[in-house]
Amino acid sequence: MNMFKKGMSVGKIKKVRADSMQKMLAFTSLAMLMIFFSFGSPNFFQTDNLVAIMLSTAVNGVLAIAVTFVIITAGIDLSLGFVMTFSAVMAGIFITNLGLPIWIGVLGALATGTLCGALSGVMIAKMKIAPFIATLGMMMFTKGISLIISGTKPIYFSKTPEYSSISMDSVMGSFFPWLPIPNAVVVFFIVALIASFILNKTILGRYTFALGSNEEAIRLS
Repeated sequence: MNMFKKGMSVGKIKKVRADSMQKMLAFTSLAMLMIFFSFGSPNFFQTDNLVAIMLSTAVNGVLAIAVTFVIITAGIDLSLGFVMTFSAVMAGIFITNLGLPIWIGVLGALATGTLCGALSGVMIAKMKIAPFIATLGMMMFTKGISLIISGTKPIYFSKTPEYSSISMDSVMGSFFPWLPIPNAVVVFFIVALIASFILNKTILGRYTFALGSNEEAIRLS
């Protein structure tokens, strides 16, 4: 029994070390990239450039966090980018074309993305369609319906400039003028913290990891 517990402890230590090594390699790679580009351009570390980099990665970062849950469960989602586009198109329809308040457009976009995700989930979990096929179908559907609804023309928010300010303005910069981080970046970090808490501190997170490891075992347990 003691030997079994000792073996378990050694296994946990090795796993912790492997996880720590992966995180260290990721941060080291990021640091090396920053050092490389700082030598490549003297303007790299300017505030405007760093803010622009963070802003350009905020959207992809939020999408990456979302698909992290899918990947952990050994799944795949090919429709992620097109669902985002479809949600944005619906926001434009609600706000620009129909003249509805901005908050309704934002809620409509969130509801659109939620509905698309729920449909994909039902096809995978209940209808037993392979994730690759289900999300490929959702990708083609959202791509086509986005073009139909928008009439293949861009939708501008010129009459509602405050809509763009939701992500482009800096609430943090109003309190700390030396730190003009856009709201989109702040949202990205908040989403990352929430996702980290869910995966590491909640039952949902434990089931997410367990589902990706052995679906039959988690079903029986």
